[in-house]
Amino acid sequence: MAPPPPRASARFPDAPPTVGRGLRAPDASPSVPPQPTRRPAAARPGAPSATASETTTRLRPVPADRTTPPRPVPGSRPDDGERRPSEHTPASTADSARRPAPGDTDEGRGGAPDPSLSWSAPMSPGGAPGGVRPAFVSFGEPERFDERARRRPFGRRSRSQIVAAATCLVLGTGLISGAVTGAWLADESQGSGAQHGFAAAGDLWHNVPVDQLFPPTVQGKGAGPGDADRSWTRIAVAPDSGCRGAFDPLLRKVLDPVGCERLLRATYTDATQSHVTTVGLLFTEADAAGMTALARRFDTERLDRRTDLLPLPYAAKGTAAAGFGAGQRASWAISVLTDAPVVVYAVSGWADGRTVDTPQPTEDAMDSGATAAPAQAGLGHEARGLADRIERALRKRAGTATEQPS
Repeated sequence: MAPPPPRASARFPDAPPTVGRGLRAPDASPSVPPQPTRRPAAARPGAPSATASETTTRLRPVPADRTTPPRPVPGSRPDDGERRPSEHTPASTADSARRPAPGDTDEGRGGAPDPSLSWSAPMSPGGAPGGVRPAFVSFGEPERFDERARRRPFGRRSRSQIVAAATCLVLGTGLISGAVTGAWLADESQGSGAQHGFAAAGDLWHNVPVDQLFPPTVQGKGAGPGDADRSWTRIAVAPDSGCRGAFDPLLRKVLDPVGCERLLRATYTDATQSHVTTVGLLFTEADAAGMTALARRFDTERLDRRTDLLPLPYAAKGTAAAGFGAGQRASWAISVLTDAPVVVYAVSGWADGRTVDTPQPTEDAMDSGATAAPAQAGLGHEARGLADRIERALRKRAGTATEQPS
């Protein structure tokens, strides 16, 4: 009788052989209890002994099929994310579904990664990778602060809001209309006032006494060279007349577009009676547009600086200006007003009748570096200072006439 075969534990190790298969570290999750190692049962007497490869194959667990998703439970709703094991699936079942079999590691398959274990692999409703994505995804309703609040359709406004918006619209329209109307009325009032003042200035030659247009004495504070004070005394007043013979032919041609309504002239002398100056006020027949055009021409063509456009002086017999003629003109100034139909001019010279070869406009004669005789004598300051004071008096009188009630 043959002796009995040795025990299975003497022929095979307690654990399955690991040669040729990757080792997997045990899961450290506390929710999965470690699985006890199964020992093969002892062979029955008389049974054929199993080889090591057969035993290993019989003891290896069969991996679960990950390609076929589990069927959803009727009445359940598919989730758009992975279910948490703690809610629907026991921890041991979920972890065992995610844990690959001992022979399913990358080393056991020759190093190729398992696509089902990738983060981009689709998830089955049960949480195991490799499942099919759900056909539809539902989202929960947004939270509301008050569940009992009445739902109000988007875009609907209450009656009070509509009334408030309409009121604001009406008030805004009224304010804008009022501002536009006020600006229009102000412009119209200003325009009518300017027109009335322009017309009133044109009537000053016969409405204002001569002593107000040409005062007997004119004070010029700071009007002389070095801001010295000046004082002029009127010595002669020409009768009002037309413009015939009052200007050189070339200057008369330049002034023809505005016409000649009346010409007023007066001659003054300084405190020492060394200089004489004639001041003239030419009242034209032009309107504001005509005066503006003439003033623009004088400015662009610099007609006030041309020596062939000098105004003529008024020489009164028996006065210091008796010998003040065309050859004695030393400096001059011409100003075309645009707010009144008036051309103001002044021309100065010596009282002793000396002639001047090259007269200078007041801008050149008043230059601090000018060395010509008219500039050294201060004749430029005489003409400019006296013309400015007469022009100021004229504007003042025109303003006073405008303020009078019609």
